[in-house]
Amino acid sequence: MTYPTYTQQALSRYNLPRLKRIATELDVTPTGDKRASETWLEAIINHQSAQVQKVANEQITDQAELDHFIADQARVVAPEPLRIVEISFDHHEYYANDKLVASISHDDNHLTQRWIVMVNYKEIFRANTPMCCHRFICTHYKDGSLPVQEQLAKPCTTGNEIMAQIFNECEKYGFEILDDGIYQNDVKLGEVGQTDAGWWFTRAADETQRIPCDSAMSAVQSLLMLGVSTDGKSIFDEYFLDQPLEQLTGDKLQRLLERAELVTA
Repeated sequence: MTYPTYTQQALSRYNLPRLKRIATELDVTPTGDKRASETWLEAIINHQSAQVQKVANEQITDQAELDHFIADQARVVAPEPLRIVEISFDHHEYYANDKLVASISHDDNHLTQRWIVMVNYKEIFRANTPMCCHRFICTHYKDGSLPVQEQLAKPCTTGNEIMAQIFNECEKYGFEILDDGIYQNDVKLGEVGQTDAGWWFTRAADETQRIPCDSAMSAVQSLLMLGVSTDGKSIFDEYFLDQPLEQLTGDKLQRLLERAELVTA
């Protein structure tokens, strides 16, 4: 039941019997001298103020509960934002948390729509700009219509992890990584990579021969030796032709690296 709200000015015009009737309607029992009109007036005003504050508190609580519900629903409906990993200039991978969602790559053989979206190694979209591919992935991932990327059954080294290791090692020696290989002072030294068989590098003079090694560090160090010349002969040619890289002892490799540092200093 809703009762009228009385102002102090209005209540001051009422006589004692009228104030008592109002108090009875509001279920108000005053304390103090009940023979005085002021006692009943103050009791009515205090009761009304308490009711207003109670309603305000309930509204604040209700609004907080509503905001919390909306936020929870938004977290349920909206997917996590995608994380973009740049593998190279023309290859980007999109991750939700740590799971691969899709990738964007470049097709040099197509005349106009050279940028493609790949899921499970299959082309699902093609456009003339990488931004169009980006919007395609984000839009369809958000509405749940993007094909599900099949996760590998066992952990493996991802392309971005391989590139990160190669980049870190090349940075130590000031090497430049381009699309077709690793360079030093505009001179191509070769390439470094990793496949199921392990780490390897190739020489610019013979890119068909992959020379195995045990890590990105040893592969890049081998390219360093290719770039260091002693009387027209590289350290690689001088010491490695008669002995495969994987057969070198740690001491010999260290001595060769020290010599390379002296030559390049």
